[in-house]
Amino acid sequence: MSTSSQLGRTYNQTHVPRRHTPGKRRFSIYISWSFPGEANRDVTELDNRFSTMLEVRRVGWPAFEAPRFSDPLLFQRGIAGSLELFFLAWVPFQQVVGEITGHPVAVYQRVDQAGTKLPLDERVLADTDTLLVFGLDHMVTQQETAPEEIEAVRQFLTREGTCLIIGPHHDVGASSDLKERDMEYAHHGDALVPRQQRFGTYTCGLMRGLGVPVENRYGLRPASISGTNRITPLSAMRDLDTCGWLHGVTNFNFHMHLPHYAITTDDTKSIHVLARQPIDLSRPHPFTEAGNREFNMFVWMPPSGARAGHILMADSTIFSTLFGGDESLERFWKNLAVIG
Repeated sequence: MSTSSQLGRTYNQTHVPRRHTPGKRRFSIYISWSFPGEANRDVTELDNRFSTMLEVRRVGWPAFEAPRFSDPLLFQRGIAGSLELFFLAWVPFQQVVGEITGHPVAVYQRVDQAGTKLPLDERVLADTDTLLVFGLDHMVTQQETAPEEIEAVRQFLTREGTCLIIGPHHDVGASSDLKERDMEYAHHGDALVPRQQRFGTYTCGLMRGLGVPVENRYGLRPASISGTNRITPLSAMRDLDTCGWLHGVTNFNFHMHLPHYAITTDDTKSIHVLARQPIDLSRPHPFTEAGNREFNMFVWMPPSGARAGHILMADSTIFSTLFGGDESLERFWKNLAVIG
């Protein structure tokens, strides 16, 4: 993956607006969680929370035994520490896009570490061309999308050259059948994910408000190349990819539990599945038991009517190197940086 020289890191700074530069897109990431709401979850609860750093170190041993993660003087403990891993893993994406566009990639949180709440409004949207909304809020934290936020994003999408990328994460254990939940758990095989881990109240509300006919379902383990943790190639519908989002892209990156973006309309002109991902069939799952062999990985809604901007559906893990990455993934990032 591409890297750049290390610079001083800042925090708790007011964003400096980026001037519009013809041909140079301005990217912003909006994380829909409440950081305190996630970090302060009761660690004695089995379900619907992120792992603590102790759990991450134990399950991922020895990957997180370096002092930068294991030393309490250098890295946060508890759930807060595992949340910081997300930020670190998004840095390569920020670097790649920043180098191409000449603009820093801004990262916002709905509620940050200091408890400052930032609704999705003009403070985020005014100097943004490509907005990524990462749906990493557990449903139990009740991050509801306000009508004013939906309207702000709708107005954002009336601008020429805009793009909205929505990424509700997986929805594991939605069934009330405990045996079915256990089947899902055995299918993805990640000891850090509980029998129920439901994400995306905020992004699902945003999709409903914008008329995006998609639901995030399950947490499916993608097929991988034998003897490796490399994900198998995508089944790409390149004839539908008229913008070239997937030009030169053969695969994304491996992650043990990815959402299926189920299309809930029969209108095949308004929305297109551009890529499906083969599923690991060595472990049963209700979705594969129903006869499915692939899940929807990448979805596109082209501009329509008053909406001049594109809408894409892609999971937040595709923009992270926490679970690996390669030239194909970086090529996807570069495509996003120049298409619009």
